[in-house]
Amino acid sequence: MSAVRDRVVVVGSFNVDHVWRCETLPRPGETLAGRYATGPGGKGFNQAVASARAGASTRFLCALGDDAGAALARALAQADGIDLIEQRSPQPTGTAGIYVDAEGRNSIVIGPGANADLDVHCIQAQRAAFEDARVVLVQCETPGEAVLAALGFGRTHGAITLLNPAPANADVDAALLAAADIATPNETEFVALLTRHVGERVEASDVADLDDARLHALCRRLLPHGTVVVTLGAAGAFVSHGDLWRGDDAACLRIPAFPATAIDTTGAGDAFSGALAASLAQVEVPFAEHVRFAARYAARSTEFAGAAVSMPRLSPRPL
Repeated sequence: MSAVRDRVVVVGSFNVDHVWRCETLPRPGETLAGRYATGPGGKGFNQAVASARAGASTRFLCALGDDAGAALARALAQADGIDLIEQRSPQPTGTAGIYVDAEGRNSIVIGPGANADLDVHCIQAQRAAFEDARVVLVQCETPGEAVLAALGFGRTHGAITLLNPAPANADVDAALLAAADIATPNETEFVALLTRHVGERVEASDVADLDDARLHALCRRLLPHGTVVVTLGAAGAFVSHGDLWRGDDAACLRIPAFPATAIDTTGAGDAFSGALAASLAQVEVPFAEHVRFAARYAARSTEFAGAAVSMPRLSPRPL
């Protein structure tokens, strides 16, 4: 085990992204002309790259096929100094089809492929990978049993467990929420969780406009024991703490968005979660400062096209 525990362990997905940039997002039955590009993505890999480029020692556990996509993952992880641990799958490496309009908005369709084979046995076999973790970061593009096992090993070794409950249609059950010290949903993911676990129906477009007391109360019902950070796009982020305020002066607060000239918002949420994990692993500051760092990092990521490749290089982490 490292003398200083400053490692981020990310468990999740790797995809080969196929991206079409067009003036508007296609409507049903519509054919549009666009500019095509391909590159690495997947929420897990995006977050691992963000963590590494934000200065944290980073390890990434994933499942890959036996194909060019897997070779790409290995090469890119090596280039960014990411310790890659893979489970081989007979399925092709995961893919994503992404449409990006002139305003930087996107629509995405995922083909899980090998990601669906990242099982609990793989996580159990790699339990030693969690021993030096300061933060364990997971998302929900891989099977829930594996995600839960990763959080469990994080807790066992005293790491901060960070759940990004994305995508919004993921099967995020009560056990996953209970295993998370911190959750980072966006507005759409937040309202999906509220509907399922709290029985409250709120429109995603209304979340940012809720008053602090109401939003804090909803967060407390969703994750009573932990911290919820609801990312709100141009409205910044809302932080809600349970009993542990993590060095902040209040149980809830808002962090404003940082200005950016956005050309592509793909991966911005992943940039936020990866940078938040990296900051938590490296420095001891009030939680609001970690969130400000993550928000600034995510804003900058939108100024570049692509997912993993858009993650800014900020090593070492600016204090």
